Amino acid sequence: MTISELQVKDIIAVEDGKKLGYITDLEIDVDRGYVLALVISLKGKVFGLFGKEDELVIPWHNIVTIGRDVILVKTERPQLTHSVDE
Repeated sequence: MTISELQVKDIIAVEDGKKLGYITDLEIDVDRGYVLALVISLKGKVFGLFGKEDELVIPWHNIVTIGRDVILVKTERPQLTHSVDE
């Protein structure tokens, strides 16, 4: 599976079925060639034009399944970051 194929999938929280957004980046362990986490731009912002664009980091072990159209994730204790203008 390619990164571009992952980026078009909806990210859904298994706890409540809430759509979280789309993948904007991946954290990768370059030494081992593993994906460590998905970085998701939270919906509600338009490319950061209307305020700060928040990102949610989902560790790879919190991915429940990757389907044809969606990625189901556990969101317990997510790491929330601000990507611009902190």
